[in-house]
Amino acid sequence: MKKVKRTTIYDIAAKLGITASSVSRALNNSSQVNEKTRELIIKTADELNYKRNTLASNLRKGHSKTIGVVVPRINQNFFSNVIAGIEETTYQKGYNLIICQSGEVHDKEIQCVNTLINQHVDCIVISVSADSYDYQHLQNVLDHGIQLIQFDRVAEELETLKVINDNEQASFEAVSHLIENGYKRIALLEGPQNLNIFRQRKNGYLRALETHKVKVIDELVVENAWTKELGAEATRKLLNLPHPPDAIFASTSDFSALGVLEVANVMNIKVPSELGICGYSNEAFTEITSPSITSIDQFSVYMGKTIGNLFFQENANTEVSVKPKIISIKPELIIRGSTAKKG
Repeated sequence: MKKVKRTTIYDIAAKLGITASSVSRALNNSSQVNEKTRELIIKTADELNYKRNTLASNLRKGHSKTIGVVVPRINQNFFSNVIAGIEETTYQKGYNLIICQSGEVHDKEIQCVNTLINQHVDCIVISVSADSYDYQHLQNVLDHGIQLIQFDRVAEELETLKVINDNEQASFEAVSHLIENGYKRIALLEGPQNLNIFRQRKNGYLRALETHKVKVIDELVVENAWTKELGAEATRKLLNLPHPPDAIFASTSDFSALGVLEVANVMNIKVPSELGICGYSNEAFTEITSPSITSIDQFSVYMGKTIGNLFFQENANTEVSVKPKIISIKPELIIRGSTAKKG
C-alpha cells in the first residue's frame, strides 16, 4: 500500500494562497483572523484530512500530555491491570500512554526508557526487569527533569515516587495460613534476589516459620523458580526428595504455582490433602484450575489508579519535597481450594 503524505498547515496555506502562520492562527482560534477566513481554513483542513499534531502543540505549552509505562511483561494479569488503572485515571485528564515491554531484559529496558525520554513524555512509570543490575538509565530520567514513578519492583536506592505492596507481610500471612492448616514442611519458590520484592517475600516466609517455631530447611528453598517452567522444574526436584515438602509457596507468581499444580497432577499427588499450593498475584486462571489456587491479591487496578493520581497530585504540588512519597498498598490473601487441607 502506498504511503499517503500527511497534510500540513503548509498544504492548506498553498491551496488557499495564504501564509502558513494565518492557517496556524485560524486553527488555534486566534482573534487576529476574521470569522469568514477562519471558516474557510477549517473547511479546507477537513477536505484535506488535516490532523493536528497535538504532541508538537502540547510541547509548545511545556508538556506532552503523554506518560510512558515500562513493564516486564504486558501479558501478565498484574501488569495489564496496573496499566488499565493508570489509563482509566489519566484518560480523564486528557493524557495518553505509551506502553513498553522490557521482556525481563535489562538492555531492552534501557532502550525503552531512552525512547520515552526522546518522546518527551511528562512521566515514566516503571517496574524494573528481573535482569536489572544497574539503574543509571533511571537516574537519567530524573536528570532530564522527567517525573519518575516506580511500582512493584523498584530500585530502592533511587529517591523517586514509589507505589508498592507490603510484600513481607503478605508472605508472612500466606505461610502462616499454610502452617495453621496443618502443613509442616513448606517449600519456598523464590525469585531473583537482586529484586527487592523477592527479598521481602523471602523475609516474610522466614518470619512466619520463626513465629510458628517451624524449622527452616535449606533444601526446601529454591532460587529463581519464577516462571511456570522453572516452577515445574523445581517442583519435580522437591517432590523427589527423600523427605518432600507437604506445601509449596510459589512466592514469585501464580504462573510458578501453576507449574507446581501441573507436576503434582502428573505425579498423582493429591492437592490439597497431600500437597498445599499458594501462589502470588491472583491471576484470573487461579479461580478456574482444579483445585482453585490460593493466591495473594495485589489490587493491581487500584495500584494503577493510585499511580495516576499520584502523578497529578505531584504535578499540582508547588512545594519541593525533601523525600519523595512512597505509597504502600496492603495485599490480601485469597484462600481457595489448593490449601484446604483441614476438613
